[in-house]
Amino acid sequence: MIIKLEHTALSVANMERSLRFYHDLLGFKVIRTIEPCSDAKLGIIASLPGARARIVHLKFGDAMFELFEYVAPQGHPIPRKRCQADHGLIHLGFKSDDALADYARLKARGVEFLSEPVEFRPGVWVVYFRGPDGEVCELRQDDAAS
Repeated sequence: MIIKLEHTALSVANMERSLRFYHDLLGFKVIRTIEPCSDAKLGIIASLPGARARIVHLKFGDAMFELFEYVAPQGHPIPRKRCQADHGLIHLGFKSDDALADYARLKARGVEFLSEPVEFRPGVWVVYFRGPDGEVCELRQDDAAS
């Protein structure tokens, strides 16, 4: 029986740029670096014979987040025209205790937002922004759930 969601992983184009974003800017803690991972088992698991990747495990609260920078084969970028209605994973959601302040802080640091924060329903603020590879992330503040 599957008992919980254990982690989320993201393939990135540049590990240093992604670490500046997720570690330095958003505050995720690096817990493990596997560099480079060239174990044949990675190729078997991913169905990519000969795969090699730099892997960093990050932790934030109870959540684990994995970053993969594939050295071989190299992946394709997320199409800029991809929208939230497209099938597949559409965003990473982050809880905030002050979405308006986080929006202002991240915007001042050059983070691209899809809109300004919106009060989705009373006490629930939501705003989407882009990560370094164009992945969409969400800040969500829910005053009733705090």
